[in-house]
Amino acid sequence: MRIQLIAVGTKMPSWVDAGYREYERRFNGDLALTLTEIPAGKRGKNADIKRILQKEGELTLNSIPKGNKIVTLEVTGKALTTTELAKNLAAWQMDGRDVSLLIGGPEGLAPECIQASEQKWSLSALTLPHPLVRIIAAESLYRAWSVNANHPYHRE
Repeated sequence: MRIQLIAVGTKMPSWVDAGYREYERRFNGDLALTLTEIPAGKRGKNADIKRILQKEGELTLNSIPKGNKIVTLEVTGKALTTTELAKNLAAWQMDGRDVSLLIGGPEGLAPECIQASEQKWSLSALTLPHPLVRIIAAESLYRAWSVNANHPYHRE
């Protein structure tokens, strides 16, 4: 199974890229994690945020391969423990489809992305900086995989 992390924003600081890549490389052949970056719209003093979100949403939805399960990362989504995420990951694998996880930009995801999602996942009740979400999501997925694989990374 492939998990595609689709995130709004490019040209991340080196610590973001390094953090994400560290977890991406740890997955083995039965589960792959990839990153697709969506260019963020130009924001300024008089930016049309609604139009920017619409364009980011369009680009995001166009990046999802046909048939993928869509999961949005949202502060209003369902908070999961590591054990619950591991169960979700196992269910995703049994479903037989690849998964696209969507991460919005500074204002979140476009309404069209939220409407297209089959599941909404919250990493925290806090609003997190969107670059940091890439790392937290990648680590959380790796930890969930390690629980399912009985790998020593996760210890309770």
